[in-house]
Amino acid sequence: MTTLAPTLSVRYFPRTATWIRDLFLIVFGSLFVAALAQVEIPLPFTPVPITGQTFGVLIIGAALGSKRGALSLALYLAEGIIGLPFFAGGAHGLSVVIGATGGYLIGFIAAAYIIGLLAERGLERNARTSFIPFLAGTVIIYACGITWLSVVLGSFSKAVALGMVPFLIGDVIKLLAAAVALPAAWKIVK
Repeated sequence: MTTLAPTLSVRYFPRTATWIRDLFLIVFGSLFVAALAQVEIPLPFTPVPITGQTFGVLIIGAALGSKRGALSLALYLAEGIIGLPFFAGGAHGLSVVIGATGGYLIGFIAAAYIIGLLAERGLERNARTSFIPFLAGTVIIYACGITWLSVVLGSFSKAVALGMVPFLIGDVIKLLAAAVALPAAWKIVK
């Protein structure tokens, strides 16, 4: 028995430690986005509020990478669907996902994956290219969000006017903030 113990510790515990660390980061990422979702500014003329969620998606995707980032946002979506008050302003349930903001929520998963993929290729580490992953993620979120919002509202032009135009300046600010915050996120992840 004593000869087996060192073999087990060397062989299995490093993998277990990595798995536990990855699980922790995925859960932490989902909770981070949930916390930022509570930063909500409802706009009276649109069913889509201003939130901190997209900032969280940018950071989580770049800091955790493609797989862990996407899993983190998929977990966030599942947590909200099962009833945790994790969506904007404490909303929850499947009705939110099939409602006006559902496309954005689904887009978070794809955006985190693509941001992570681009970050894994080093695009977020250089001042010239750091905005490429964040811009790509923002475009994906808008593409998914506007597509679904156009179904809900029955008009693509109305969806663009209510679901994208009012948010462009804020999203540029979120891109800049994400670029500034990313080095701190790397320190937490490492």
